[in-house]
Amino acid sequence: MVLLLPALAAAKRKASRINCVNCVKQISLGFKTWEGDKGDKYPMYFAQTNSETMKLISTGKAYVLWQTMSNELATPKVLRCPDDAERTYAASFTTGFSDTNISYFFSLDAADIYPQMILDGDDNLAVNGFRVKPGILNLPVTGSLTWTKERHHGAGNIGMADGSVLQMTSSSLWTTVTAATNGTPFMSYRWVIP
Repeated sequence: MVLLLPALAAAKRKASRINCVNCVKQISLGFKTWEGDKGDKYPMYFAQTNSETMKLISTGKAYVLWQTMSNELATPKVLRCPDDAERTYAASFTTGFSDTNISYFFSLDAADIYPQMILDGDDNLAVNGFRVKPGILNLPVTGSLTWTKERHHGAGNIGMADGSVLQMTSSSLWTTVTAATNGTPFMSYRWVIP
């Protein structure tokens, strides 16, 4: 029995991480569906042209964008990572829905012309060793971007602008960020953290 417990714990962690990958995939497909229906523009483009929506998003109210995409997402439950102990599942996109129901960031700058750009992902992030705070995260040109240990044992999941989903460690996260635009510096790489 003692030998079985570590194996069961490992299987549970793996199942939880796979469920998270599934959530990120559903979110990424929601973005792609929106884009296909709205002239190849992600919903962030529309938020940036609506100053009131952008004001809410920039103060850490990421849920506004997810409410906008509610028709493309089957349920608000996909917005919470199964390993996120800080947040709760939402029953709907309206009643009581807020950033307390969201475990994933989204990029304000993702574009279809950069298919390997990060679109969304786990929000358990740290910059230079400090946990990121809600609001707009302007990714640094230098420094370190890592996953915190609170989910997936210091790893995370990201959705790319082409609709694919990747599992990655902290060491591969920064490499993916810098390679996302084929070596072209992308100085306004901004993520909205719930």
